[in-house]
Amino acid sequence: MPEFSKNEIKQLTEKAYNARKNIIRMMRFGEGHIGGAFSSLDIITVLYNKILNHNPQNPKWQDRDRFVLSAGHKCLALYTTLADQGYFKEDVLWTYNTFNTRVPMHPDEKVLPGIEFPTGSLGHGLPVAEGMAHAGKLDKRSYRVFAMIGDGESEEGSIWEAVMSASHYKLDNLVIILDKNGLQVNGKTADILNSEPLEDKFRAFGCETRLINGHDFKEIYNVLSDVPFSPGKPSAIIADTVKCKGLDFGENKYEFHHWHFKESEIDDAICRIEESCREELCRLE
Repeated sequence: MPEFSKNEIKQLTEKAYNARKNIIRMMRFGEGHIGGAFSSLDIITVLYNKILNHNPQNPKWQDRDRFVLSAGHKCLALYTTLADQGYFKEDVLWTYNTFNTRVPMHPDEKVLPGIEFPTGSLGHGLPVAEGMAHAGKLDKRSYRVFAMIGDGESEEGSIWEAVMSASHYKLDNLVIILDKNGLQVNGKTADILNSEPLEDKFRAFGCETRLINGHDFKEIYNVLSDVPFSPGKPSAIIADTVKCKGLDFGENKYEFHHWHFKESEIDDAICRIEESCREELCRLE
């Protein structure tokens, strides 16, 4: 595994916080699911900058790694990352949630390059990712499939059917990333429908499973660089994250799962994110 330098961590930190600011700018045209977008963003930043084999100039390249955002309401994070990678011009972001936009509140692969599958109905993305991984094995292709799910989404039975199937077919080209921020639309996941112990469940369903801090760039990079964890087994990564990470007044609050903001709050939110970025960069010194 190549050495992961402090300078690379700084660059990724800046990218992730710039993406957060762009998300806030996008939301001037309509409210959005900011909490999960912010909690998942550090992982998505590492994926697209350091891990995935992909080509923005050829989005349907047959041997590309696939990324399926099963929790599709977090798509603000994916949109900003795809724009940064060059899949489309940044100007497209500023049409978010407007009429005939290519960046609606849930992703649509028919109108935007880089989207693998239209997700939003929870529990659907992982089964599709499992199908993609299975097809890759049958076709003897080298691509990998990364699927991000949420801990609230893990209450869906179809998630566990997909995990069971992936294990049965020995899909070690499938990587499941669980963004575990502990909150869903109306409260704590532990109070609404407790899906713990998640680590034990993934292992019982046949996955090789690891736990990480979902905001530690080096830890994210190291674990993603090590997949598959075990030949013949799907890999599962449970990432502890913070809902609305980087926006201090929204962190760890389920009310920021979907933010109905006032116009006057937007500029202040951007300033708060810039301050969070400065603090994080200082801690790296």
